[in-house]
Amino acid sequence: MGIRLPSMILNAKNILRKQLVHSTNQPDVPKGHIPVYVGLIERKRFVVPISYLNHPLFADLLNRTEEEFGFDHPMGGLTIPCKEDTFIYVTSRLHHAS
Repeated sequence: MGIRLPSMILNAKNILRKQLVHSTNQPDVPKGHIPVYVGLIERKRFVVPISYLNHPLFADLLNRTEEEFGFDHPMGGLTIPCKEDTFIYVTSRLHHAS
């Protein structure tokens, strides 16, 4: 896992760079945040702080996503095909930890 982590973070950062261009035109995405699309079938859009990318719990979620689905998704942006409840659980833990 330690070997894959840098490549996984690099892939996520590349996606985020592309997404930042789009999010600057979206008034509902505050500076320092990114939209993330979550869901197995129907995708729901969440806006999360960029700082979450540095947290080990979120990095683990991204790593699992990359292993199972890769990072090339048709919706563009960062797409995490997991259960919405799982994503909410992870982000609520991150929110309370900060």
